[in-house]
Amino acid sequence: MDRLQSTYFAALFFATLFTKGLPGPLQGKEAWGYVTVRDGAHMFWWLYYADSPSAQYTDMPLVMWLQGGPGGSGTGFGNFEEIGPLDGDLRPRDTTWVRAASVLFVDNPVGTGFSYTDRPDAFATNVSTVASDMLVLLRSFFSSRDDFQTIPFYIFSESYGGKMAAAISLELTKAIAQGSIKCNFAGVALGDSWISPLDSVLTWGPYLYTTSLLDDPGLAEVSAVAQQVKAAVEQGQFLKATELWSQAENAVERNTNNVNFYNILTQDPDEKVSATPGEDFISLQWRRHLARLHKQPLSELMNGPIRKRLSVIPDSVTWGGQSDEVFSNMAGDFMRPVVDVVDQLLSAGVNVTVYNGQLDLIVDTMGQELWVKRLKWEGLPYFNKLRWTPLYDPASPGLTGAFYKTYKNFSFYWILRAGHMIPSDQGAMALEMLQMITQQTS
Repeated sequence: MDRLQSTYFAALFFATLFTKGLPGPLQGKEAWGYVTVRDGAHMFWWLYYADSPSAQYTDMPLVMWLQGGPGGSGTGFGNFEEIGPLDGDLRPRDTTWVRAASVLFVDNPVGTGFSYTDRPDAFATNVSTVASDMLVLLRSFFSSRDDFQTIPFYIFSESYGGKMAAAISLELTKAIAQGSIKCNFAGVALGDSWISPLDSVLTWGPYLYTTSLLDDPGLAEVSAVAQQVKAAVEQGQFLKATELWSQAENAVERNTNNVNFYNILTQDPDEKVSATPGEDFISLQWRRHLARLHKQPLSELMNGPIRKRLSVIPDSVTWGGQSDEVFSNMAGDFMRPVVDVVDQLLSAGVNVTVYNGQLDLIVDTMGQELWVKRLKWEGLPYFNKLRWTPLYDPASPGLTGAFYKTYKNFSFYWILRAGHMIPSDQGAMALEMLQMITQQTS
């Protein structure tokens, strides 16, 4: 049985519920709950209804946000650090996506955020299971909320969330055609997404070299390890490729004085991570990439007042408490590409958008462009001939904030002055992009 619980709160009621004067997050409606997607596997979701003074939520799109990792929490990081109505200090966010859409955060895969498993063998180990789990949740969501069945539904994603979003979108397209899910799926947006891991790793060296962050010996060392990653991927040794990916990152950090993989122009000494003696690579990579999504202030917020407010979280569940196991169980699938899945989506007529931050290293734009140029999609030759169109930054009038081009059902957005977490770095530009993709602006 699905365990669905949802509650609507007015802002006044929120204020009485919170302690220490914490404000209510939204002048509008919310809902949240759990869906048991498999035996022993329980997925948590949190919905914000669109909050616009000029339109009803039924006249606005529904956007599902998928975080990366795997093991990063959308209800936590995506919500409070990127696109939700409040920031991590519980202050209103001017660039919240709730202005332009109802936003559904899902802690995915199971074990992420407030999602949890009852036993060790219930974690997902590949994107196929991730996709089938999500279809169970979406089937439950849309069947219990028929007011959302005709609303345009988009999946937006970030990082590894994009790899999962591609697989989910393909299975959702099939399910809609078969009549097993009723919803108005309108497209998928892949943000700084781990679609072709090898293309990212192979371009780290050239990207850092052209931005004066590697010298010649450093370029040679990083490129040499990248070639080892390539050999492992080509031989189908994907767990070994994940381990070598970790070594490639070690080489990058050694030769760049610890460049920030998420924004090459931002260096935070507190986020410096180095391997400890005897530490396995999975533990190192969890600390390097997932720990930043579970920093103490956010963890305290989620496991404190937010947990209390939600009231449905089991006593045995801690926000982020199983994220390391999520990452560990997905390690063998981590370096597998899903470029073919994107091709299948395009061939099926699904609207696909790729968007990437100029200053992102972990999934650099150079690598994204490489796999895009290898698509078998029949429209690619025409897309490649197009000149891109500049977009002005809403937060800095007169300055170019992005470039984009689109042909038929494929679009690409190059977001300037942004790293891996585009909505955090360029919130106004990200919101405008959202409105363009969902056809709310010209």
